[in-house]
Amino acid sequence: MPSSPLLFFFFFFFLASPTDAFLSSLLAAPGGDAPRFAEAPHFRNGDHCPSISAGVGRSAACDPSYVHIAMTLDAHYLRGSIAAVHSILKHSSCPDALFFHFFAPAGGRVGGDDLSRLLGSTVRSVFPALRFEVYPFRAELVSGLISSSVRVALQNPLNYVRAYLADLIDSCVQRVVYLDSDVVVVDDVRRLWDDAGARLDSAAAVVAAPEYCHANFTRYFAPTFWAEGGAQAFAGRRHRPCYFNTGVMVMDLRRWRAGGYRRRIERWMEAQRERRIYELGSLPPFLLVFAGEVEGLEHRWNQHGLGGDNLTGECRRLHPGPVSLMHWSGKGKPWDRLDAGNPCPVDQLWKPYDLYFRPSSIAAT
Repeated sequence: MPSSPLLFFFFFFFLASPTDAFLSSLLAAPGGDAPRFAEAPHFRNGDHCPSISAGVGRSAACDPSYVHIAMTLDAHYLRGSIAAVHSILKHSSCPDALFFHFFAPAGGRVGGDDLSRLLGSTVRSVFPALRFEVYPFRAELVSGLISSSVRVALQNPLNYVRAYLADLIDSCVQRVVYLDSDVVVVDDVRRLWDDAGARLDSAAAVVAAPEYCHANFTRYFAPTFWAEGGAQAFAGRRHRPCYFNTGVMVMDLRRWRAGGYRRRIERWMEAQRERRIYELGSLPPFLLVFAGEVEGLEHRWNQHGLGGDNLTGECRRLHPGPVSLMHWSGKGKPWDRLDAGNPCPVDQLWKPYDLYFRPSSIAAT
């Protein structure tokens, strides 16, 4: 039986959902050692960085000098989230000017402790100086709207947090970078923040993201959707509707709130429950609402698909061109493949940001 709250936390989640290879490896640790993460180095601001007002919690987030970053936290992807934050801090010119908004499952209790509090405590132990807030996300907000997907992981309510950010983050926060947990950033995230902010303001747009207009846009929806006049959903858009990946987006929360975009996405999810028009979880509703209205960013900010497709997770190479963010979207996750001893070459680019270790393995060295 686990001897510490943190180990019990991982033990509980493995029993609840025994599909994650990372959790399997944790429980297989010799001697039942608790999973741990090494404390990250402390990264310091450059001389040119803005002065940030003192404070903690949500009120501190209102300082206009912050770059705001939203991510999810859960047991299965915690290792990825930790690596992502590590990469962002390492390459940031002003790490103290970053504010993270983490969204964790609400209502869970592990060994008498609140699940979201435990997740937040883990983040704090790894990044003692990090400025962040943890928001419990209630699954019932969206669970009645979620339909089955090609991959079970895509049905997790946390995948839909991105549609609720504007409702949950303090109204003083006007813009946020949303990132999936399976990314690493190898450039200064402020460059993304500044470029996207300028483009959003110039076009009075709501979402900025890399677009991929060479992709077959029609395949993201069922043939019956197009046969029944689905193209009318995109009539009158500013641009040609193109695929974009919702794992990396910069969102103008003021315009999102004013335009009622959360409800627009929910209406498409309701339509999906009545008649099946897509297969891919949280992505298609965003395409239905925003394709053709997205402000395009350089492809360097989302080298996605490194996890292969949603069924096999085969190895893939980086796309040609400069790289600022690598994204292991798809079934294959780098921590799973590394632990299995069968990594893809690109997984070695994720490994330097991985802070997970087992106490027994450290002692053995």
